[in-house]
This record gives sequence, C-alpha cells and structure tokens, in this order.
Amino acid sequence: MSRLLPSFGRPGRLHYGDVSKLSGGDQTLLTTLQGVVNRTRPELYFLFNPGGPDGPDAKWLADMRLATTRYNDPLDLVAKYRHRIRGAIVHDPAVPDSLNVATTLAGLEDAVVADADQAKAHGLRIVKDLRGVFDNDRVKTYRWQLENLFPRCNQRLLTGLPPTMVVQAENVDWQEIARETRQLRDSSNRGFYDLDVSAKLGKEAVYVRFGDSFRDDGWGASVLSVSVKANGTEIARFLPDTPEEAPYLFEGANSSIGGEGNRFADGGNFWVYRFAPPAGTTSLVVTVEMWNQYLVTATDTAPTRIEPFPFFRDYVVASKALVSWLPPNGPTGELLTEHFNKVGPTVPYAGWFSNDVAGEWSGVDLASQGGSPVIPADFYMNGTVHSGLVAPISTKVRQVRRITPKNKVYVTLTFGEGDNVQYCQRRMRDMWDDPRRGEAMVNWTISPLLAEIGPGLFSYYQRTATANDLLICGPSGAGYTYPGSWPADQLTAYLELSGDFMRRTGMDLVYAYNHRDESGWVAFPEEIAQGYNDHTPLQGIIQSWEGGDLLVRRGGLPIIGNFGAPGKAAEYKAALDAHIADWDGASPRFIACGINAWGWTPSDIADLAPLLKDPYELVLGNTFFDLLNRVL
Repeated sequence: MSRLLPSFGRPGRLHYGDVSKLSGGDQTLLTTLQGVVNRTRPELYFLFNPGGPDGPDAKWLADMRLATTRYNDPLDLVAKYRHRIRGAIVHDPAVPDSLNVATTLAGLEDAVVADADQAKAHGLRIVKDLRGVFDNDRVKTYRWQLENLFPRCNQRLLTGLPPTMVVQAENVDWQEIARETRQLRDSSNRGFYDLDVSAKLGKEAVYVRFGDSFRDDGWGASVLSVSVKANGTEIARFLPDTPEEAPYLFEGANSSIGGEGNRFADGGNFWVYRFAPPAGTTSLVVTVEMWNQYLVTATDTAPTRIEPFPFFRDYVVASKALVSWLPPNGPTGELLTEHFNKVGPTVPYAGWFSNDVAGEWSGVDLASQGGSPVIPADFYMNGTVHSGLVAPISTKVRQVRRITPKNKVYVTLTFGEGDNVQYCQRRMRDMWDDPRRGEAMVNWTISPLLAEIGPGLFSYYQRTATANDLLICGPSGAGYTYPGSWPADQLTAYLELSGDFMRRTGMDLVYAYNHRDESGWVAFPEEIAQGYNDHTPLQGIIQSWEGGDLLVRRGGLPIIGNFGAPGKAAEYKAALDAHIADWDGASPRFIACGINAWGWTPSDIADLAPLLKDPYELVLGNTFFDLLNRVL
C-alpha cells in the first residue's frame, strides 16, 4: 500500500534540550524550527515535560539509542540552524488565529514562527509580517488562508490546532470555598448555593474556580446559573454559554456545556470566573445553581495566562500542511466542511477540535461526513522524529487461548483512548511502566497509524507486552471516525485502509464508535459490519455503547457494546454484580468492560481482577471473541 502519512527520513544524531520551562512562544519558535530542519532528516528533538529521565519524551529518546548532543539552553539551536531557514513569519499577538496562518506560511516558506521581539532578539529576517493583516473574525481569517495558501499546501493532510493555550501561573493560593464530600452522580444535591468569596477581596478581582472533588470518576461540578452580589447589590447575573457569561468567564476551555445548558468539568478539568467588584466592596457572594461532585476554590491572583500553543507544529511545518482551528458548529463548522470537501476520501485530519467532549462528537462526525479519519495529535511531540524512526513491527496476530464455553460470565477489560496518538506516546507509556502491569489480563487500544507516525512506539509496546497484555485497534480502524456518517460511496476506502493497517500491525479486534442520534449511539447496521468483515481481518467489534446491552451478529461479525461504571475496583465490581442480576446462569454471558484510561492504571486492574470470582471469568479479548463466535 502507498504511504498515508508523511515521512521525514531516518533520524541520525539528535540535538536536543529540555524546553519544559520555556514560554509557549519560545516553544513555538523551536517546534517550527524543528519542522523545517527535520523535513529532510530529523536532527532536532525536545523534552516537553519536566521529570528528567522519567518523562515520556526522555524515555522515548533513550529507547531510540541514537547519538545525541544535549543543549542546556535549547534556544542556542536557533543560532545553530539559522542558515537552514529563510527567516521568521511574525504573527499578530492581538489576533490569536494569525499564529496558525503563520504556521502554514512557515511550512511553505521554510521559516519559523515568531513574534516581533523574538525575531529581533534572534536576528531573524522577517519573511512575512502578519501584524494588522487580520482582525478577530475567525471565519474571514481561515477563509483567506483556504483560498490563498491551500493550493500551495500538502493536499494529503489537514490539521487543526488551537492557536493559544492556558498556562498555569505559579504560586497561586487557592482557598477552598465549598466541596461535595459524597460521591454523588445523580444530581440529588442540586440546589442553590451561596459561595462567600469575601476573604479574597482586596485586589483588582476575585477568581472562582469550579472543579471535581473526586477526580477519578468523571462527575465534577455542574452549574446552571450564576448571580453575584457585592455588599448586597447584584452586579452580575448570567447563564452558561451565553453572551452575558462571556465577560466573566476567565478560563473555560477545560469545561463543557451539558444538555440543560449547564457548564460542567470532570476529572482534572475546571473553569474559572473572574469578578471585579466596585472599589470598597467588603462582601462578595456568588450564588450558583449547582450539583454533582463540586469543588469550589477562590483566589485573588490571576491563575493563568494565555500563550501560543506550540505542540505538533513541527509535523505541520515539515509536511507543509494547512492548519486551522474551526469549531465544528455554526459558520466555522461550515468553513471546516469546505476544508474536507477540498480533499479526497481518507485524507486524515490530524490535531483536534475545540470544546472538549461536545467538540469531539460534532467534530469527528463532521470529518466523517467529509470522508476524513481523525488523528488526535494536538499534543503529539517530536512527530517528525518518531515518524522517521525505523523499528520492527510484527504482522503476526496473537495466538488465541481457546477454552471450552461454560455457563459463566466472561469479562474482558479494555483501556480506551488508543486512537489518540498523543495518549499512546504519553499517558499509555506512563501506565505501561506501572510495575503491576501483567498481573491481570487487559486489552490496550492503540492506533495502527503508529506504524507510520510512530513505528518505534508501536514496536516498543508490541515487544514488551506480557502474556496478559493484548493490543487491539483503537477507534475505529485507521483513524478515529464514525462509519455510519461516511458517504456510502467512500466508506469502503476507509475500511480497506483500516484492513491494510491492521494487517501491518497484527491486530484483528477493534474498539469502534459510530455516530449518535437523539436516542444515543447508533448500532452498526448490517452493511457496515459486512464491510468490516469484507475488508479487514476482524474477528469481532467492541462498539462504544453506554450501558453494555448491545450484542448482535451482523455481517458475520459479533458486535458487543462496552459496559462502563464509575469508581475503582470495588465499586466497579458492585456495578457488574448489579448488571448481571437478571442472569439465570443457564448459558454463558459476555460483558466487554470499558476502562477509563485517564483514571485507571494497571494497578487498578490488578486490584479488580481478584474480585472477579465465580461466576466471572476474566479473559483477553481474543479469547473473549473466540468464545463469543462459537456461542453465537
């Protein structure tokens, strides 16, 4: 098969440095330099996370076993490689989206992205100055780019990256204001809460943060209305996701909007409101309609700042791809659709979408309608180096341990998120290094596209897997997509592509998604399942299906929905017991359990496994589907 993703040559000696303490602007300067330099042969590599040899970037660098030269000040590399670039594309700090236009231009002009001060400090010639060129009309900015730059760009890749990121300020003193101490997930504590934040008065403003008091189970603070009184006089009243909220929402990118119009944040996510009361205010009370596992804190110091988003830009520049940031709804979604219409079927969209979960559903659905599989890669670091590394990948499928079906409850556990190549690079590596990995059987979803964008990563996981670790294909094949949303005349191309990548990586099971309608997830119909059966080596499909009650045979393949439950081992086991309460024990029962990859670890799996005693039997996915095929 022809190559799907760009290749930038095999890396030789790598010049590297720790950039974790640099500003987003300096990191952007270096990652765009990395893109130009690494296009022909990778030479630059950066460590983005602190932690020395324990960080994932350092671990992967050590695993490569290449000659290296470390730079104590990575910015010295600008002078070292200045002769390899034509100069700088200067973005406009007043227009955040100009940074993406500058990145597209940097790839086309062999330049770096910088602000005016950086260009002057490093003696860089200004190739193009974008200051004053655009206003903050996002649609106008990206339409200009699509019309004027896309014809010169790589037509085999679209990318989407946020132009800016929120950086946490140091030495911020957060005072706890309110906390739900019970693990409540049913809105039973819904009510109006008066949050007295007067203790943080005295400076220009008070910042109030809403987060999750139980970060490992995904039911954090949820707020439907806000009103604020200063010395008893109302100074603000608004609902989330309205124009009235906008002046007060200091940081909202890590939160989402729910079905009632409520703003919520789960796990490690949060949002922050900023209230600047009149001078002389001695009492400030924020009243919210709120529920679930809230944690509210306040401070008098600006807790975050906005900086350029630097990650994955080496890959964008090196591949000469067009990069945009278009929320998938409204006028920006219409323009994003035009991007998909400009390219042929199976051209990937690499990066991500805005608005977290809601952006994921609508963004992936829009890409699916346009025939583009999604590669979540906005935090994929050093992609130009990883894609060029040569590493052995076995095409051999793991042998099945065949057992005789009995009247038991067969359970298989699967870590999700494997479509996400940055997860495969970062979080998965941290979990993989858990000393208890291998104590219990678990399936790990992983992207087969790593065969091109990170062969060393895939090879490492394949080579170091224990007998209790099974790699299976992440959603929904060769890239994250909803097959039911694809144009009927283009879906076969995606399924054929998925089959090629699965055979290259020795995988014959997939964890898959389909689109949603008003009733929830839509089960794969006969024709899509038949397409998987015709064009891929699959033995079965685990389809994302909240509730775990889907079990059908379609197109000759068993399709089972995944069961999920909050909490850790004991609570998960209790949820399983409740789920099988109606089982009569007269025939085998099958449950495909989804495991939260951001909240669980192999240690948690090792804690759960001993609890799964008779009538349960824990098996790997290949044994699970072998049994399921025979029983069905």
